[in-house]
Amino acid sequence: MFHALLNTFKIKEIRNRIFFTIGILGLYRFGANLTIPGVDPTKILSQVESGIMGMMDLFSGGALGKFSVFSLGIMPYITSSIIMQLLQVVIPKLDALAKEGDTGRRKINQISRYLTVGLALIQSLAMTFYFRNFGAVPNFDWMHVTLIIMTLTAGTTVIMWLGELINLHGVGNGISLIIFASIVSRIPGGLISLFRLKGTNWFFIGLFALLSIGIVVAIILITQGERRIPVQYAKRIVGRKVFGGQSTYIPLKVNQSGVMPIILAISVLLFPATIAQFINVKWLQTLASWLSPSIGGRINPFYIIIYSILIIVFAYFYTAITFNPAETGDNLRKYGGYIPGLRPGRNTSDYLTNILNRITLPGAIFLAIIAILPEILIDTMGIPFRFGGTSVLIAVSVALETMKWLESQLMMRDYEGFIK
Repeated sequence: MFHALLNTFKIKEIRNRIFFTIGILGLYRFGANLTIPGVDPTKILSQVESGIMGMMDLFSGGALGKFSVFSLGIMPYITSSIIMQLLQVVIPKLDALAKEGDTGRRKINQISRYLTVGLALIQSLAMTFYFRNFGAVPNFDWMHVTLIIMTLTAGTTVIMWLGELINLHGVGNGISLIIFASIVSRIPGGLISLFRLKGTNWFFIGLFALLSIGIVVAIILITQGERRIPVQYAKRIVGRKVFGGQSTYIPLKVNQSGVMPIILAISVLLFPATIAQFINVKWLQTLASWLSPSIGGRINPFYIIIYSILIIVFAYFYTAITFNPAETGDNLRKYGGYIPGLRPGRNTSDYLTNILNRITLPGAIFLAIIAILPEILIDTMGIPFRFGGTSVLIAVSVALETMKWLESQLMMRDYEGFIK
């Protein structure tokens, strides 16, 4: 692996891309620590330790706790991307646009950018009025409020632009790497607070290290795990040339939906609690307390059960959106492909649906375990480390994706890759 890593720096193009990516990520981290003028971030530190604010602070790399220029992070862009994916299922015109190739995808990306700016504007407005209650905005007049809202919205737009710059001139996926940098930047502080609390308890340190390694290994196995469906293409004779006849496969991933089910489940669970902070209605306050992660300082079993069920449901839902067995079956029939032993068309689609339903269940259960494991450890072992399974899942997935990108670049130039 280290030999392959050295090979990447031997190639000038890849070396320049790596340095460019590091520079962009450094610029992003600088903006994440640049506090907005006219605010008092010390008033909101206790408000971003948990809940939806805690999740936003995690994805922004601690920028929200500092009330910095990049406080909103990339969450508005992620939300707009999810909304656009859902709308493609509901609106036929968007679905047709997505099938037009690069031109259609560029148009959908453009709509996502405009939607991101709109969502960032709404979130920055809500955040400003919410943090006003804690004294984070001492001078609450129209001039300061407008400055804060415009700065937060512009910060999200700049992050989106930085991500696209990495896509064009850097390494891997820009948005994913920005999220990766945000999450990884919290690790040193989390480890320091953890070991300050536990001291030099070597048994605890060893247990924590083994648990962390085990989680990372399990995430890699599930992320890389796939069911390969063999596909055979019939031979076609066009003039004097013979086309087709080769064998390939359809890779169906065990975790087809990635980390999206966890994000959607968290959003659904925290929505009543967020609304309850602004509207003082008895039934809403009761619902928010029922869906709270902890009650009286102990873990809420009702929250854990509902959280796990929602993750499994959203895993099936998001998998159905990202992979269409009927469309895959039609494409195979159109290009002369078939699964051995099955007729092209309806039989192939039903077979793929059955396989997908069977392999999605273990992936969904794994996501639920990864999501609730930190809460259980915090409750049973008193571990205050908030760098939970969701964060590890995102970080490992992005690292694997970036390694695959570097692998493909090395193999194109006849260099030995990371995976032998």
